[in-house]
Amino acid sequence: MKLMRVGAPGAEKPAILAADGTIRDLSAHVADIGGAAISPDGLAKIAAIDPASLPVLSAGERIGACVAGTGKFICIGLNYSDHAAETNATVPSEPIIFMKATSAICGPNDNVLIPRGSEKTDWEVELGVIIGKTAKYVSEDDALDYVAGYCTINDVSERAFQTERQGQWTKGKSCDTFGPIGPWLVTKDEIADPQALPMWLTVNGEKVQDGNSKTMVYGVKHLVSYLSQFMSLHPGDVISTGTPPGVGLGMKPPRFLKPGDVVELGIEGLGTQKQTFIADV
Repeated sequence: MKLMRVGAPGAEKPAILAADGTIRDLSAHVADIGGAAISPDGLAKIAAIDPASLPVLSAGERIGACVAGTGKFICIGLNYSDHAAETNATVPSEPIIFMKATSAICGPNDNVLIPRGSEKTDWEVELGVIIGKTAKYVSEDDALDYVAGYCTINDVSERAFQTERQGQWTKGKSCDTFGPIGPWLVTKDEIADPQALPMWLTVNGEKVQDGNSKTMVYGVKHLVSYLSQFMSLHPGDVISTGTPPGVGLGMKPPRFLKPGDVVELGIEGLGTQKQTFIADV
């Protein structure tokens, strides 16, 4: 299934993308795409609904982030061997974990704000993992049992805030609108192998990232298991699993985003995003 949320910010309706391409309203069946609705039982109930029986929503409506009620937005750094190489970084011996503020979450096609004082706003196409039931101390063998599905994420980053200012990476990752998520939560049954997904990103029509989740250092099973050793993962939590090469920081010379730039990105089977970057005044 391809689940989504459609409508104005703060007033999104839960929806499903039908096989004929129409967007169908799930409001009569679930309160939102999050919490109990994305548990194994909740997803089974949605799967039993005939999409043709649901009201059609306008294809022109805004698409919101594909999951609601996210308590934790967890990111993994330097998780692609080829991306680590382009930034002259050493592949970590354990996953690098940092948090992105949930206030950064926005819709996949919303404008992205370049924060005041930014000179190094950058792009990162990433595979997102959405948790469907509480995970604590889970094994790798069982890890995917706790996953509701996958999505496309742009882990927008301000590199000067991230690495040239004191403290942790979080401040360079958490600016408002720095977390476009969606367009869909694609349930895991539709993705045969999360470690074999082509992904790409363009800036003003120029392809700058062209990678594949197969070059991830730590795969989805490992990440879910690993994170659950340190914190409980709850329904709606999002894991952004790292980016392949082609980010602005790794270019020679480095290249960063400016107002008016248009970024498009996508992951095979998970949908595409398109954002215009504008100055945050």
